[in-house]
Amino acid sequence: MDKLVDSAAAAVADIPAGASLAVGGFGLCGIPVELITALHASGVGELRVVSNNCGVADFGLGVLLADHRIARMTSSYVGENKEFARQFSAGELEVELVPQGTLAERLRAGGAGIPAFYTATGLGTQVAEGGVPLRYGLDGAVLIASPAKEVRAFAVGGRREQFVLEHAITCDYALVHAAAGDRHGNLVFSRSARNFNPLCAMAGRVTIAEVEDLVEPGELDPDQVHLPGVFVQRVVHVGRDVDKRIERRTVRARE
Repeated sequence: MDKLVDSAAAAVADIPAGASLAVGGFGLCGIPVELITALHASGVGELRVVSNNCGVADFGLGVLLADHRIARMTSSYVGENKEFARQFSAGELEVELVPQGTLAERLRAGGAGIPAFYTATGLGTQVAEGGVPLRYGLDGAVLIASPAKEVRAFAVGGRREQFVLEHAITCDYALVHAAAGDRHGNLVFSRSARNFNPLCAMAGRVTIAEVEDLVEPGELDPDQVHLPGVFVQRVVHVGRDVDKRIERRTVRARE
């Protein structure tokens, strides 16, 4: 039951080239910085990453992206990373853009063993009808486009309404960051870091959690545990001094 690993480097050492990764965080909040740094240092590439964001130019997943270690991204919001846009437009990166709530539910479904589900999100758009560019060629032409998705009618509230079929997401590995955790892998997340970290952790076949505060089993109040240890295979203690950045700082002028 003791899932503690000595270092971030040791925790990610077996992640191979071409692996799929679910990476937690919301913007730059709650991203597994130490695990990403260790993965970058390992030199592994051709990664297929599922994450709400892709960091910024010099931080988070943006470090892997800048060195062309990421072959495919499944994301929702990537507007803060100009290198992401450049690689996608230049045909260097394959990208699947997913509505944010749908991305969250696809990850949760994967962790819960639900293969697919229907949602109204995307109905009547290219999300459902297909044709969204996934990869461009060097000449700017679309090489790969999204396929059309199944649409089915259900009776809801006495009316027949249409919904789009979305498939669950599971990944080879998941990298997450928690405010606290124990040796059994039970985790507690802080505020907005809870938005995607638990879902990514559920979707990983091997989930690696970096934790700021490591406590002994039994010290966490069971009612406060956000993710039970059954979803976590490895725990790394990184302390509270991990680099935490603000994605975009906005201040108000003095009155």
